[in-house]
Amino acid sequence: MNDSQNISSRPKNIFGTELQCCCTAPRTGFYRDGFCQTGPQDYGSHTVCAEVTAEFLEFSRSRGNDLSTPIPAYEFPGLKPGDKWCLCVSRWKEAYDAGVAPAIVLEACHEKALEVVTREQLEQHRLA
Repeated sequence: MNDSQNISSRPKNIFGTELQCCCTAPRTGFYRDGFCQTGPQDYGSHTVCAEVTAEFLEFSRSRGNDLSTPIPAYEFPGLKPGDKWCLCVSRWKEAYDAGVAPAIVLEACHEKALEVVTREQLEQHRLA
């Protein structure tokens, strides 16, 4: 594979540039590699890199997805406010619609997120 093929096959963010790391402590991403990458096995499309808040964690728990409780079998440490995590884009959109969407790291959001939300919606919640 030549360099141009290698570069074009790298995951892209919502700007069409190379996907940046979301977080390695805790290690996030569907593949637990720190990146909000996605693939055929990722039915939830974990493509939005967010800094979770207490309000969002409670919202997610109220929707049946407790992100605060550790689940070691799935390498899930449990989240606390301030942690960065690759969220399912549909959950982030649900939180957006409810007015509780957490701030996000745009450069670490996978381009596939744009199949569910707009770039403008994401940019409204850019992490300062």
